[in-house]
Amino acid sequence: MRLLIALVALFCLSGPVLAAEADDRPVTILVSIDGFRADYLDRGVTPNLVALAARGATGPMRPSFPTKTFPNHYTLVTGLRPDRHGIVGNSMIDPRRPGQMFTIGDAKQALDPFWWDEAEPLWITAEKAGMRTATAFWPGSEVPFGGVRPHDWLRFDYNITNRQRIDIVLDWIRRPSANRPAFVTLYFDTVDTAGHKYGPDSDELNAAIAEVDARIGDLVAGLAAMDREANLVIVSDHGMQAVSADRVVQLDELIDSASYIPVVTGSYAAIEPVTGTDSRVADALLGHHDHMQCYRREDLPARLAYGKNPRVAAIMCLADAGWSIVSGPQKYAPDGGAHGYDNADPDMLALFIASGPAFRKGAHLPMFDNVDVAPLLRAVLGLPQLETLDGHLADLEPALAR
Repeated sequence: MRLLIALVALFCLSGPVLAAEADDRPVTILVSIDGFRADYLDRGVTPNLVALAARGATGPMRPSFPTKTFPNHYTLVTGLRPDRHGIVGNSMIDPRRPGQMFTIGDAKQALDPFWWDEAEPLWITAEKAGMRTATAFWPGSEVPFGGVRPHDWLRFDYNITNRQRIDIVLDWIRRPSANRPAFVTLYFDTVDTAGHKYGPDSDELNAAIAEVDARIGDLVAGLAAMDREANLVIVSDHGMQAVSADRVVQLDELIDSASYIPVVTGSYAAIEPVTGTDSRVADALLGHHDHMQCYRREDLPARLAYGKNPRVAAIMCLADAGWSIVSGPQKYAPDGGAHGYDNADPDMLALFIASGPAFRKGAHLPMFDNVDVAPLLRAVLGLPQLETLDGHLADLEPALAR
């Protein structure tokens, strides 16, 4: 009886303390502002982001090649380069699926686990470790991985406004501790959309930047109102480069369109020769052209870390900065802004801000690669580091408070 009384007393003392500890653990929120070039932070239209950077760590982040949305978003949550995680482009062909093409506009393909199963994203790792996760959009988060999903997830919908996205996240975090996510992702597409349509130097883009910055302010204010600490990691996937219809390389002037499949065109071209035309296509394209250099995938510059995955097209043509590679008649002229260029191009550099109790105040980081973000998030979430990743925690350790 004395033992039972002692155990009850211990439970009464320790139970609320443990509950409070669980309740007080900061939530980690990974925010992507698609297409937010690193130097947009200097335009004087982002007071909330600048304040977060001052209270935490910031620095220019080099994206992975190709500097496209889906490849880099998956890199950020896997710590692997596109060549290893398998999302090698916004559009791609897999030799195991002849006649099919993955594109971000084709939900049947984009939501098929086949395309995503070469690397485990962070929300799945966290779920397996017993951590509740929630994703308010992130490329790949809608797709089950090994039958596992985040506890809460949303299928991407342009019609859900930025303000509504913030409200959804705040509602998740407002839950009791037992149902509250420990790791959340949040995605904004409007800066990228404005950059493509109007160009990186437009008033319309600056307005889009300011609007998303205001929503970041709403997120911070909402967390403060509920007295909830959070570790905010705010990133982008790539930058943006001005393009023009006057700066175009037309593939059909070099090889007849019936001989090749243009898997990707624009800042780079991913080209698959039609069966039986390999040598003709190679003879016509390989080597240097005005404003374009073409390679066999295995001969791409080693610094790009790209070309070993069989989903990479047989021939890759890289445009000069600000130029576009097109195929056939164009419904829309290449104008406004584009990305996908060499990841060493300063205009492709991406945003990185980390602010919250896990991060050191006023840390200014030298340039680093975006493969390092996943190891950083693992450290903040208490997940084990993996030597098999392309990223390294050591590169971002100066950002941590400890």
